[in-house]
Amino acid sequence: MERRFGSTRLAPAGFVVDQAEIDTDCMFLDVRAAAVSATCPCCGTYSRRTQSRCIRQVADLPIAGRRVVLRVTVRRFWCEAVLCRRRIFAERFGTDILAPLSRRTGRLETIVHHLGLALGGRPAAAFADRLMMPVSNDTLLRVVRRRTEQPRDKLSIIGIDDFAFRRGQRYGTIVCDLERRRPATLLPDREQATSQAWLAGHPSITTVARDRGGGYGEAIAKALPHADQVADRWHLMENASRAFLDAVSKTMRQIRKAVGSAVIDPGLLTYAERLQYDGYLRRQETNEAILELSKQGFPIKQIVKRTGYSRKLVRSVLRGQRSDVFRVRQSSLEEWLPWLDSRWGQGARNASALWREMREKGFHGQSGVVSEWARRRRLAEKADQSALARTPSARSIARLMTLARDDLSKSDAVLVAAIENNVPELTIARTLIDDFHRMIRSKAVAKLDGWLEGGKASLVSSFANGVEKDIAAVRNAITSPWSNGQTEGQITKLKLIKRQMYGRAKIDLLQARLVGAS
Repeated sequence: MERRFGSTRLAPAGFVVDQAEIDTDCMFLDVRAAAVSATCPCCGTYSRRTQSRCIRQVADLPIAGRRVVLRVTVRRFWCEAVLCRRRIFAERFGTDILAPLSRRTGRLETIVHHLGLALGGRPAAAFADRLMMPVSNDTLLRVVRRRTEQPRDKLSIIGIDDFAFRRGQRYGTIVCDLERRRPATLLPDREQATSQAWLAGHPSITTVARDRGGGYGEAIAKALPHADQVADRWHLMENASRAFLDAVSKTMRQIRKAVGSAVIDPGLLTYAERLQYDGYLRRQETNEAILELSKQGFPIKQIVKRTGYSRKLVRSVLRGQRSDVFRVRQSSLEEWLPWLDSRWGQGARNASALWREMREKGFHGQSGVVSEWARRRRLAEKADQSALARTPSARSIARLMTLARDDLSKSDAVLVAAIENNVPELTIARTLIDDFHRMIRSKAVAKLDGWLEGGKASLVSSFANGVEKDIAAVRNAITSPWSNGQTEGQITKLKLIKRQMYGRAKIDLLQARLVGAS
């Protein structure tokens, strides 16, 4: 059976189309309300007594590549209720169809809102223009702000963490509803008082997942003393790995002696290595001055005033974290070294020719990297290998010591064995960190007390003391199914939205887009 498409279907529900005009790029529809009466917005009395009429022009969804403008005939009615303070009122069509004073229909307003949520201001305005729904970027942002709805669900389990408005300068706080997996609110800073005031206004919260920063922990303890605090498991494992890296940095002098590179001949270094070695000598002078003041009993604050160095630098020196000679970085030659060794053994000694061969095979590095490698090989052939022995960086040693033995090359295995034999306390620290990781993964909370006893007497004592101070949150992290991973994911989404707006969004618009998109 054939069905005819009536023109009334072009208009929103509740309207009748009287006439349609098609222009070059626009369609005009003359519409009126289908109802014969209207309700007074003040008293709710129905009225059929018309006083006058007026025309409203509003935009609607496009049709066949043309903009649509509705010319709505709006009737004014007399209110016949004796006690009503309004004598004349204009008929209403419903907020979801056509809101009072609106220039767009409800269905077009919804599309504009979602465009603003997804793309922001200018990108959404450009895209809307292509869709034949022209709207300015300011209007898009106003719609996003106006239609923002705060989640009203009662919060029980939340995650809290900080995010950067501008890294290193200004930070805010995000609160995430972990049960519903969506953001709950944004706070303008990460001050303890701000977080404490917000938490105190939500006494229904029973569990809070957080990182190991002290500010949020104190705010939760004061505002919600009954709530369980859960330390983030990823941060716990990352802090443990960082503690082992610090332990390696503290023992770099012993490691250099163990691998036979305590003495370096500057004449056998390449140009790039000589620059790094000169920097190492300058750092050593600084380190010795700071350590001497520390031996005399000066606190960090006084050392900073006397030397003029930053507090961060002084603290890293006292912790033994500035003792690397060469700052080894990941080289683009790592995966090409076996091929280079084989070509060198075949007699190919021209660095430029080797680099051209590598370029043909897919190497993307510069020729200077290959030239530096070739120069070092020549120096190694002219001198005793022990005179050129080079200790890897603390980060590289930490990585090698935590890899499985089967994954190490022969030279790396020899290096790790030498370190284990000569620096046994570093081996103990590695074992403790491995045990801590396994304890987190297997949820073996019963082993925590025994691990703390061993950890406080090792090179990772600082980390162990920190775990002991936050022991309740760490226990909950091992046993509880909740963690702060969902909050970290929302922060990633927040960064994307912030960068879409070039970092210039105020917190209300940022929250509107983040909460609205969820």
